[in-house]
This record gives sequence, structure tokens and C-alpha cells, in this order.
Amino acid sequence: MTVTEDAPAVRTSELFIGGRWCAAEHGRTVRTSSELTGTPVAEVAAASPADARRAVEAAERGLETWAGWPPARRRAVLERAAALFAERADDLAALMRQEMGAARPWCEFNVSVARGMLAEAAAQAYSAVGEVIPSDVPGLTALGVRRPAGVVVGIAPWNAPLILGVRALAMPLAYGNTVVLKSSEQAPCTQGAIVEVLHDAGAPPGAVNLVSNAPPDAPEVVEALVAHPAVARVNFTGSTRVGRVIAEIAGRHLTRTVLELCGKAPLIVLADADVRAAVDAATFGAFLNQGQVCMSTERLIVDRSIADEVAGRLTERAESLVVGPPDDPSTQLGPMVNRGARDRVLALVDDARAQGAQVLTGGEAEGLYLRPTVLRDVTPAMRIYAEESFGPVLSIIEVDGPDEAVEVANDTEYGLSAAVFGGDAGAALDLARRVRSGICHVNGPTVHDEPRMPFGGVGASGWGRFGSRAALEEFTELRWITVQTGERHYPI
Repeated sequence: MTVTEDAPAVRTSELFIGGRWCAAEHGRTVRTSSELTGTPVAEVAAASPADARRAVEAAERGLETWAGWPPARRRAVLERAAALFAERADDLAALMRQEMGAARPWCEFNVSVARGMLAEAAAQAYSAVGEVIPSDVPGLTALGVRRPAGVVVGIAPWNAPLILGVRALAMPLAYGNTVVLKSSEQAPCTQGAIVEVLHDAGAPPGAVNLVSNAPPDAPEVVEALVAHPAVARVNFTGSTRVGRVIAEIAGRHLTRTVLELCGKAPLIVLADADVRAAVDAATFGAFLNQGQVCMSTERLIVDRSIADEVAGRLTERAESLVVGPPDDPSTQLGPMVNRGARDRVLALVDDARAQGAQVLTGGEAEGLYLRPTVLRDVTPAMRIYAEESFGPVLSIIEVDGPDEAVEVANDTEYGLSAAVFGGDAGAALDLARRVRSGICHVNGPTVHDEPRMPFGGVGASGWGRFGSRAALEEFTELRWITVQTGERHYPI
């Protein structure tokens, strides 16, 4: 594979604290490079724990201003940010493609969804309303009032840097919180561009702040952010391993968290399912962005009576997908994010093969490019049965009937997304209710998200929910306020 896109000049990326771009403590930086080409991408400010604390303190100072703005003014900033995303779409997609090596369609999709999230956040600026609660005390008016939680730390990953970077801050901002975004080490410039958009859209100093860091410094920087006494909420999207660490730190300080972690999404294909539709959904769900999506379809749980047909169609679809350079408009799958990710996927495939799995297609790499891989006869003895691959690999697991399908679907510590395909939508919905996951789609792919929907998982896939009204519960405090009129009788 060759990459034809011209490498732009090396960028510089600073911290953004209290409304201004600034260097890290002692001027420390880290050089990032393209994993695909080896060419330098950016010189990025490498924050220290002291820098992280400065960013939180700036957010704390900015809270009174941003939370004090009327909803219409906050909405105007978020609407302007959505408009700027549209205006800068080509540049944002190109920057993301350069930093993480993603295929052009995935980058453009990120821009579109992130813009939609900002627009939806703008629409939610008026939703933090209270309610009158009936009281048994004569003359007492009781109110349940929503207030901003305070300073929110958002920690975003690299695999969908625009979507998940915006998700980390848009709804918290809509409800009047201020935010410190810790960018991914893989995509610091892309996520820095989000903060730049919000600044250019009119966010006041301290409303949104950016911290970037060198990879070895991540644990200390994250702890400094999470442990700061001014931080009221932390949201994190990433691995279960790191999520547990963040939850432990936050737990020591009684700081609430929203964690969206790993997945091992099952797609159940019942005997009466539309096989073509199920295979289309599985192909999309398993191979989009090289399977580097938390919702990726990792397990295709198929009724044995139709397994041959499903395996045959799926193999044909996988072999038809175009693997190529990120800048080529015809590319459907680009490179893996780095060599470590590639090697881990290949090790899982090799282990499955050694223990009797059939490799129907794929299972090989050329550089960072992995062919879409379909495995059959996957069993619990194989690592790939339980471990998230986060790569373009789909395991076919054959079952006898719906009850066994549910049993296999639930045979995992994870529970983020799932799907059920069946000709009888009512029966499929009944089965979907038995699957342990935060999300389940009937006759649709496991990979699906909309800004208005409650998004999150159960078990080792995390807790809490992103998305519009669900985020209202996560990023505001519900206060009980009463007003007494007239005389009140007291027993003593």
C-alpha cells in the first residue's frame, strides 16, 4: 500500500487554559508522527500535573460567567460552533486523517456527527428545567431545580476523535458546566481543533480548556485532573482497564463519573431472519473503521440451520471490501492505528486458528493494513471468544435456537451494544430484552448512535449515559428548594 497524500508542514499544538493558548510548564513538548508514513505531524505541548491543575482552576474561575449566561446566549455559542464545524469540515477531516490514518469516509462521518452533537447540545440549552413537587405542608412550595454540576473533566479517545471529543464537552457545556478536555495522545491536534472552534464561537475564558500530554505522563496528568477538589464530574471513553483506574481515583474523592468502556457486541441471527439484511448489518458493524469502534460487531451468533448461508454471504461481502490508503476516496478500510493494535489482532487470529477455528477470509496483514477477517467454529477456549479485538475480525458462533443464542450473547463481562435479527419483530424484541447490554437494536446494526439517544453500557462496558436528556442526569445537580408562605405549625 502507498499513501499519496502530501504531508503538510509540522504543526504546533499548545494548551488552551483560561481563554488563551499557552505553552506547557517549562516549555515541554512531544513530537507526534504518522504511524503509517513515519512523517512528523505535530509538536504538541506536554502538560505536567501542574498544568492540569491550572486548567481546572481556570475552569473553576470561568464557571460563574458561563453558568450565569442565559440559555439563549449559551445556545448561540453552541449553534455557532456547529456552523463552524460545517465551514471547516474539509480541514477537520484532513487533520483527523493525518493524525490517526483513518479512511476518508470515517473522517467525514466524524465531522458530520460531531456537528450534529453540537447542534443537539444547543437545542438542549433550555432543558435543565425544574419542577414543582407537591408538598403536604400547608403553604409550602417545593421545587426540584437543576443546576450545573460545576467543572467537568472530559477524557476522549483516538478512534473517533471528533465525535467523542465533542461528546465529552458539548452536553456539559449546554447545561452551564465548564470543561477541561484532556486530548488523546494519538489525536491531540484534532481534538485541539474542537476547542478552537468553541473559542472562535464565543465561549468565554475558562468555559472550555484543553490539556495535552506526552504518553508517559498520562497517569500523573489524569490523576491531577480527576483528584482536583474543584472537579465535579469526570467522563471517560476508552478501555476498561483505564476506566477502572479512573473510577478508583474518582471514588477516593467521591467524584461522579460517566464511563463508556470496551465492548464485545453480539449480533444474533435467528432462524427466520432476513439473511441478506443481517449480513449487511454485520459487515458494516464489524469492519467500519477497521473494527476500531466500541460498538463493533465482534460476535455473530447464528442459528445453526442458516449458518452455512450466513458464512458464505459474509465471506463474499468481506472479500469485496476495498482496503487502501486513507486519502483514496474508494477506500472502505484503512490502516490499523498502530503496529501494536495490528499485532494484537493477528495474535488473536493465530490463537483461534491454532485451536481449530476456520479462517474463512483475511487473517493476514500488509504493513498496517489488515484484510477483513471472518472466523468460524469459534469456541470459548479461544481468546477471541472473550477478548475485545478492536480490529476487523468477526467471529461466527453457531447455536441451536434462541435460548442458546441469548446464553452465548450474555457470556461476556461486557455489555455495551447488541443486535437481534429475526423475521418476527415481536419475538426478536422479546429476545432483545433478555440480552444484557445498554443498547440493543432489532433488525439493525450494533454500530449506531444519534445525539439524542441514551448511550452507554453495563458491566465492564461502564456506567452512566451520554446523549441529550440522559446527560441531564449526569451533568447537573438536582436541588430541592422550598418557599414557605403563611404561618407554619411546628410541633415544638
